[in-house]
Amino acid sequence: MNNNRKLTANIPLKIMSILVGILVWLLVVNVDNPIKTRTIIIPGENVEVINKAYVDSDNKMVMQDDNPDPVRVSVTAERKTLARLTASDISVVADLQQAGNLDTKPVMVPIAASCSGVSADNIKVTPQYLEVRLEEKASQDFLVNANYGTSTPGKGYEVGAQTASPEKVRITGPKSLINKIDKVNATVNVDGKTKDVTEDVNLQIIDKNQDSLTDGKMAYLTIDNPKVTVTTKFWKIRTGVKLRAGYTGEAADGYQVDSVTTVPDTISIAGTDEALEKLRLEDNTLWISGDGVDISGEKGDMEKKVSLKDVLPEDTKLTSGASEDVLVRVSILPVGSRTFSLPANEIEVDNKPSDLQFAFDTDSISVKVKAVDGDIDEFDVSDIKASIDLDGKTEGSYEVPVTVKLPKGYELLEDVTTDVTISEISNVEDNNG
Repeated sequence: MNNNRKLTANIPLKIMSILVGILVWLLVVNVDNPIKTRTIIIPGENVEVINKAYVDSDNKMVMQDDNPDPVRVSVTAERKTLARLTASDISVVADLQQAGNLDTKPVMVPIAASCSGVSADNIKVTPQYLEVRLEEKASQDFLVNANYGTSTPGKGYEVGAQTASPEKVRITGPKSLINKIDKVNATVNVDGKTKDVTEDVNLQIIDKNQDSLTDGKMAYLTIDNPKVTVTTKFWKIRTGVKLRAGYTGEAADGYQVDSVTTVPDTISIAGTDEALEKLRLEDNTLWISGDGVDISGEKGDMEKKVSLKDVLPEDTKLTSGASEDVLVRVSILPVGSRTFSLPANEIEVDNKPSDLQFAFDTDSISVKVKAVDGDIDEFDVSDIKASIDLDGKTEGSYEVPVTVKLPKGYELLEDVTTDVTISEISNVEDNNG
């Protein structure tokens, strides 16, 4: 009986104690884990446009600006939930089906964000719309440009031939972007290589400004074969290949061709083993047809630039950096004349500066001689007596006249000059100090 009274005594006070306890618990919980709002910045390029198929039926594609504005996502939740929250926990999408009007420019697509464990009512986004534009979809075939960029094969070798399989690819994307494509590269690294190699290569899209398309632009493109197989063949280099040239027509009456030379007179080429062996059997000499060098009616020397494109044998090529053009020089002299090459060390030097040194800039000079009372075939280069005078010359480079004396019955066709350099004498003891 007494126990029952104890249980029923002071009931209002006991109820109040329970309520106070609940309030204290709620207070502790809210103080320790309150409801707060946190804003997380999501890069604009991370906003996913969904339901793109909504415009595919109209042959359209969705494009965004290259640098879209970021999206601010404000999440309201308990402090502990917010503390664990990262940008990767938030999904931000723009639903194309929710766009009110697809004919506006730009098209305004509503943005929505979601986060696991947080009600949609507690998530706000700014801005609320993503600006996109719709473009016509286009497809175009492009040849694959197999190349080796700036890499360099091993010593003594050149890249002879490169092929890509498949040779062309089809690229689909926004028409404006397709129109900017200049070429499709498949670049391999050949540094130090000398053996033929076949490898799979990722394609690189180059625009008309010769820049690679960014990852952002590449995301809009679909390539039917994003990888191709490139085969690279290496050819040996042959140096000292001689050039010989011909001509057509005849010089004017009373004139004759004295010599035909080329600049350069030798080149380096690369080729297959079979092509280089065939070249060896032809004395490592390439003949330049005279079709492009017509001397008809000429009375003096002439030069003609000729391309080597049609001269190179099959399965050969010029080495990297070599010019495709050569100069064909035809020396035309009066009948009974000839050009002689006199070594520079055969030239007598008068009035050498005693405290300076000099040097000829070339190893020989050309002397054109005509027989006026004799036979040019009987003339020898040793019959030429040549000299220069350095009187009054100081340090520097000079073009000086050459005095030429010839035997009786021969005359000089034109004046002769040569280049010399005069410099200070180097003192070894002074240099060692």
